[in-house]
Amino acid sequence: MVFSSTLFLFYFLPAFLLLYYAVPARLKNAVALLASIGFYAWGGLSFLALFLASVVANFVLIRYMDAAVDQGRKRLFLLISIVLNVGMLFYFKYANFFLDNASAMSSFFGGSGLTWEKVVLPIGISFFTFEKLTYTIDVYRGVNKPLKSFWDFMLYIMLFPKMIAGPIVRFHEIAGQLTDRSQFDTIDEKLAGMFRFMVGLGKKVLIANVMAEQADRIFSSPVHELPTAVAWVGALAYTFQIYFDFSGYSDMAVGLGRLMGFQFPENFNSPYVSRSITEFWQRWHITLGRWMRDYLYIPLGGNRVKPSRLYVNLWTVFILSGFWHGAAWNFIAWGAYHGFWLILDRLFLLRLYRRLGALSIVPTFVITVAGWVLFRAETLSGALAFLARMLGQAAPAPDAGWDATPAAVVIPPPDWRFFDTQFWAMLALGAFFAFMNVAPFLERRNLSLYAAHTLSLRRSVALGFGAALLLVLSASYIISNSFNPFIYFRF
Repeated sequence: MVFSSTLFLFYFLPAFLLLYYAVPARLKNAVALLASIGFYAWGGLSFLALFLASVVANFVLIRYMDAAVDQGRKRLFLLISIVLNVGMLFYFKYANFFLDNASAMSSFFGGSGLTWEKVVLPIGISFFTFEKLTYTIDVYRGVNKPLKSFWDFMLYIMLFPKMIAGPIVRFHEIAGQLTDRSQFDTIDEKLAGMFRFMVGLGKKVLIANVMAEQADRIFSSPVHELPTAVAWVGALAYTFQIYFDFSGYSDMAVGLGRLMGFQFPENFNSPYVSRSITEFWQRWHITLGRWMRDYLYIPLGGNRVKPSRLYVNLWTVFILSGFWHGAAWNFIAWGAYHGFWLILDRLFLLRLYRRLGALSIVPTFVITVAGWVLFRAETLSGALAFLARMLGQAAPAPDAGWDATPAAVVIPPPDWRFFDTQFWAMLALGAFFAFMNVAPFLERRNLSLYAAHTLSLRRSVALGFGAALLLVLSASYIISNSFNPFIYFRF
């Protein structure tokens, strides 16, 4: 069940909010937990028992870890919990990848290929694995005491607004809110939360979905027949699709959290106005970047090591980040690609960009667009062929080794007549919203739209009207179109 579906918008969410607001404060966690279990079961019922068992096992292990007096026993329970969580992630997300590659290697050397039953990926496993690891490590480090209530712990892991695609909420960020949300239980917070949800819904439905239709068509076309300009349009369409799709979903999650009294961390901050890839990763998927920094990069030595080791650490972290996004070589290449540019930033690019000033947004954006081709293509060879077309070079025909499009699916390449007025309008609108925060004062002003605290009557009316308008426009699109993909649903 995705947030932009009719089932969620017109049935699940209204029913949940009516019940959640109707019950007394002591029962709100129970209602939220039952709703979260139902939400997960709708799309992943076959994995629900396994998921719940892993939550129980983590709770017990962490209680034992916290109670242990001996440091060695604490480390033992920490290690068991980490192995349990990483092991589940490795099996469900990466077993097929390693078996596929082992089979290919066997065939290459003349052996017989492997046969096995493909492992099905549980919904949201990457995100809730990170949150279970966060809880375990934070308790071990003494950042927070473990929750006394198992049900509160389960709610932290399973809270449905953040379950499928984040943001990755670290335990200490909402530890107090799991037991007391009265500080944020105000009309103003709820109104701001509803507005934030509708902004995210509009970004996802009105912009990302339109971009997705054209990006899918272009990336599934025979690459050797694509005009260079059309290849660039496809890359740009996907660039705006993935931003408005993922940031829109994060906005919806943050908005739903505020409707319930939770304050989730921000996950995006106008990443396409970045003046370097270093800055891009401070603005894109912020909660993942912070997680990688605090639980991988700093433990590897952070900035305290000599430069050569620092570069190895950066590359390692971003290769792992790419592998986290997907079990395929093109995702690994995407992570290595960003790690490469981060190293160049530290070597000399940041000094060059400072001389360019605001113009450094242009090369940074081009680097980012090229990276998204690696992310979007079905295979690494397909991505390289697509990039070759973007550079005006001839790409090999399918029988010459390009395998992004299966031979059975041959789609005529689009030409300029295919791009209708709606596409160009949404592309222009997406570019406007993606780059409008180029000036810091505009960024501060636009971010203030999401602030709640105490709203004036004028602002309350404006937010209410804006939310209603976005709901009508988005609902109209959803009802009239069956095309409603969500990129990060598979991560």
